[in-house]
Amino acid sequence: MSAEATNPDAHSRRRARPRIDLRRLGRAALLGPAGRDRLPDAIGHVADAHRAHHPDADLAVLHRAYVLAESSHRGQMRKSGEPYITHPLAVTLILAELGAETTTLTASLLHDTVEDTEVTLDQVRAEFGKEVCYLVDGVTKLEKVDYGAAAEPETFRKMLVATGNDVRVMSIKLADRLHNMRTLGVMRPEKQARIAKVTRDVLIPLAERLGVQAMKTELEDLVFAILHPEEYEHTRVLIAANAAHEDPLPVIADELRTVLKEAGIPAEVLIRPRHFVSLHRVRLRRGELRGSDFGRLLVLVGEDADCYGVLGELHTCFTPVISEFKDFIAVPKFNLYQSLHTAVAGPDGAVAEVLIRTHQMHKVAEAGVIALGNPYAPAEGGEPAEVGGSGDASRAGEARVEGERADGERADGERADGERADPTRPGWLSRLLAWQQSAPDPDTFWSSLRQDLSEDREITVFHSEGGTLGLPAGASCVDAAYAQHGEAAHACIGARVNGRLATLGTGLSDGDTVQLLLAHDATSGPSPEWLDHARTPAARIAITAWLTAHPEAVKVPTAAPRPAAAAPGTVRQTAANAVADLPEATVRLAGCCTPVPPDAVTGFPVRGGVVTVHRVECAAVARMEAAGRAPVGVRWRATGDCRVTLVAESFGRAHLLADLTEAIAKEGAAIVSATVEPPTEQRVRHTYTLQLPDAAGLPALIRAMRDVPGVYDVSRAQHPASA
Repeated sequence: MSAEATNPDAHSRRRARPRIDLRRLGRAALLGPAGRDRLPDAIGHVADAHRAHHPDADLAVLHRAYVLAESSHRGQMRKSGEPYITHPLAVTLILAELGAETTTLTASLLHDTVEDTEVTLDQVRAEFGKEVCYLVDGVTKLEKVDYGAAAEPETFRKMLVATGNDVRVMSIKLADRLHNMRTLGVMRPEKQARIAKVTRDVLIPLAERLGVQAMKTELEDLVFAILHPEEYEHTRVLIAANAAHEDPLPVIADELRTVLKEAGIPAEVLIRPRHFVSLHRVRLRRGELRGSDFGRLLVLVGEDADCYGVLGELHTCFTPVISEFKDFIAVPKFNLYQSLHTAVAGPDGAVAEVLIRTHQMHKVAEAGVIALGNPYAPAEGGEPAEVGGSGDASRAGEARVEGERADGERADGERADGERADPTRPGWLSRLLAWQQSAPDPDTFWSSLRQDLSEDREITVFHSEGGTLGLPAGASCVDAAYAQHGEAAHACIGARVNGRLATLGTGLSDGDTVQLLLAHDATSGPSPEWLDHARTPAARIAITAWLTAHPEAVKVPTAAPRPAAAAPGTVRQTAANAVADLPEATVRLAGCCTPVPPDAVTGFPVRGGVVTVHRVECAAVARMEAAGRAPVGVRWRATGDCRVTLVAESFGRAHLLADLTEAIAKEGAAIVSATVEPPTEQRVRHTYTLQLPDAAGLPALIRAMRDVPGVYDVSRAQHPASA
């Protein structure tokens, strides 16, 4: 048995292998290029890792890229004190360990040159070709001096569009963020928290969707340590304490090896210790941890059929836990992942989770799209595209996000001929690229992106044309309609779910078959109620845009609403710029979610002829609908003054309150009320109820508050409210 199979910390060390001694690497980098016939010592680690996956790789281009990167970054230092060249070297080593091909490694070595040195894209293109140039351009940040507070969301928008044309762009970005997270300890605590939040909300979900589990799990642990230090320390103590006790997994692993040997199935049985976040989730789900919870068994075989042979032996010779069985080989996950999952009980009652996969499946499970090598090389024995060859990675990007793409793949991720879509251009990315074009401003894009990525895409539904749609849990027929048909879904009038007629608000479950019914009348369109059922940004943005462009489709009384008295101790306002579909109704904005234009809203009648307006995602809406309360259609009549509650989370420091109030005042907002909670772990939570002269100024106000030093997040308030 390997050391990894018996030592709970071995998995962490295995993942940490790319973390070479940066000081030694830095000294080697400063020595400059080696002789003509050998590689510089500093890049030798990258070359060794690359040759392990690609024995015939031509290292000359890596040598040239290193020489350019080292000379252009010479004299620059990282905040940690190492020469800056150690960063692109470390990023490239991460990718090399995962099996990235030469073009990706070349671009990785050069990924910061255009952003931080005098090297230009034209120079990169001339020396290394169009593909490398495209990858470097894709990960180059936009200048804050040009874009201001919108630089970060617009940079991510640019990277995602570039990823739609070449998935290797995001591979480099993920490795770049992983190395930066490893060395984040030299930053101020508030900057650590801000970077960790973006990593949690955007980069980790992207790593999950691209199947790069090796980077995703380490990023999760690094974020966990920064944002939840107490829980992280508690988990670390649990792992250390468990190491002193007898582990039941090696016993079960030995028995399984014997069973498989007697059955004549060649297999490798390993023990995979859980990483910190995985163990933390198990503890939250089960309460008390068992010894077998600290790891899982991994069985690696040669052929797909052997996976099912191992499963049969497991379920014959051990007691299976049937509820834990999942077949991700017959039905792979949307991110290329394939494995059989099961759990068995040993003789002493210890339950062990078991993963069964082939060696190739394991490579893809760890490295995702990176394991594909050069995904754009000609197939079927064709020569791979040379670095700097005639293949242009920036081909026909616009065609890929609208309708039929240049390669015959539709925007929903399925091919027109019914075959499985190209895994380098997954359907979720096509849908994301489609709706981001409709996002009216950087703040809407940024918030919609984080919301979209926060949804666990746990369900797969089959549509009537024989393909599949990946949707978030809780998605409805409305979401399926826009995922499959785009803006043509405006004409949807109903659906069949598993053969039965269903309303568009019907929720979908994993494995459902859905047939969307479209009207032939081109003038038909969505109603405001569709927003109550839409979970995906693509659906919400498309519906909102149509309703805005067709105000005549929503019948609204023109009478102005009457003001309503505010209850003592609560924040209420009359919705002077909203009218409900009830004659003579008084309209009031809910204090629990403080909606403002252009939020998607819905209303509910309450006592006294009043309609209370909520944001559609407000928790109170779900409670009232579950209680059988019928919603009332409402809409914004005009943009005007509004009242909103914002929550600012920050690290405590002197004069923070004064700086925040000054930032608020500069944006023309009046403070109606403010509360500051007692500090917890040096973090402070501020809640402000603000009166804005124009609701359109809310995004700028939020940006101004986020820019105050020490503030790491600002969000709209969601207060508890009775139904």
